[in-house]
Amino acid sequence: MKGVVVVALALALMGLCGTVLANPPIVPPVQYEQFCENQKVSGTGVIDVSTSIIDKKIALEYYNTMAGDGDLELDQEHAYSQNADKLMRNISSVNGGNKSNLNLFESTKLTYAGATPLTGGKFLNSKAFYGGIGANVQELYSVNEMEQDETAFFSSTTPYNPAWMTPEDVVKRLKDAGRNTDAVAALMGSNPAHLIGIDTKNAFNGTWGTDATWHKIFYKDIKAHEMFTGKFEAEKTIKFHESPVPEKEHAPCEGIDC
Repeated sequence: MKGVVVVALALALMGLCGTVLANPPIVPPVQYEQFCENQKVSGTGVIDVSTSIIDKKIALEYYNTMAGDGDLELDQEHAYSQNADKLMRNISSVNGGNKSNLNLFESTKLTYAGATPLTGGKFLNSKAFYGGIGANVQELYSVNEMEQDETAFFSSTTPYNPAWMTPEDVVKRLKDAGRNTDAVAALMGSNPAHLIGIDTKNAFNGTWGTDATWHKIFYKDIKAHEMFTGKFEAEKTIKFHESPVPEKEHAPCEGIDC
């Protein structure tokens, strides 16, 4: 009897008894929060820059660091909002290049040259434990010269205040919309949740690379890795997107008292 109980508990924990695997967009908190940072820096000397944003309410985990000693020109923006309706940006690889509602937008235009390598990286994660899709994108570099034009973007929440329903109703109606993509688009508007990605144009002398993974236990495992050492030019888009419509997975034990 004890063994039967243990097996039933294990099946439930693994999500084999009808658990919803596809994640609907997260309902944003009523008292939403925002963070904005813009900077332009030009000069020669020691560089130590870091930004981190962790928000369990919208399943966001973000880190961006760089350190070096040399000539630097930096034009950078960080914008974060739990209410995606308040943060709209144009991204060429999203929504046909039109404005999209985002929870995080980061833009970096960077030029660096120095005998000491500029070392840094970026990590953007849609954390599954808090309602994200379990996808992450990472960039790492150690370069003596680099020219970079890059954007990072993240979206995980429903529209904040639709005119004719609550955000909670949006999630219910998305499930009813199912395969009707026009109905889904009408509900979500220019909000692309769930979305995570990086667009970059980069010329460098040194080492630069990216890693991207999307993992769902017993269901999905996607990995993409690139690393280059030398003198290169790169233009790259990494993007993970999941339809906001929740889908119930039917398991063999469904309908059985297990």
